[in-house]
Amino acid sequence: MKQCIIFFILIISYNLSCQTLKKGFSYLSDIDATIQSDLRYLTSNNFIGNPIDGYQKKKVILSTPAAEALKKVQSKLVSFGLSLKIFDAYRPQQAVDHFVRWAKMVNDTLMKRTYYPDVKKKDLFTLDYIAYKSGHTRGSTVDLTIIEIITKEELDMGSSYDFFGEASHPFYKNLSKNQRSNRLLLRNLMLEAGFTPYLKEWWHFTLKNEPYPNTYFNFFIE
Repeated sequence: MKQCIIFFILIISYNLSCQTLKKGFSYLSDIDATIQSDLRYLTSNNFIGNPIDGYQKKKVILSTPAAEALKKVQSKLVSFGLSLKIFDAYRPQQAVDHFVRWAKMVNDTLMKRTYYPDVKKKDLFTLDYIAYKSGHTRGSTVDLTIIEIITKEELDMGSSYDFFGEASHPFYKNLSKNQRSNRLLLRNLMLEAGFTPYLKEWWHFTLKNEPYPNTYFNFFIE
């Protein structure tokens, strides 16, 4: 009997150790459970067309300061019947390495029509769509949009998430008035919360005072 108790204690201790998140990081759901997510790299619904290395569970992980900053944005949106929806947050280095391997396989164009119809795959590096390092890996960068809480419908931003092209640039000239307003709503709220936007992607923001500006992490999302 004593041996069985010891065995179960060891099993419980092991499980708890596996669930312990790296110091300085938080599960976004622990900070604000109302923020929605659609983690594309956990699925095949992405520019590669397959699940990405390092994504093992539907968990949004961020540095704790970045997660707390998103909570401030969410509190403003909820009062208008809106919510943030996260596409990607912390991204392991192994996921970035997966992107790099794929980009070098120039004949693999499974998702070209959807994600990069006007871009030659061989140009993905020179055009900065794929890189060997990513701000996401530092833990304070997030890809996101805004949805209506009741319908779960995304606000029209004028291009889909992860679309490689000028239509994804924040101030793309051919946006409708409504699309431009939606982008500005997201951008202004994120700026107020201390995030810096990326000049080529309307959905991409990095916490200005990120806690790990020179560290690229590689722990699993689990």
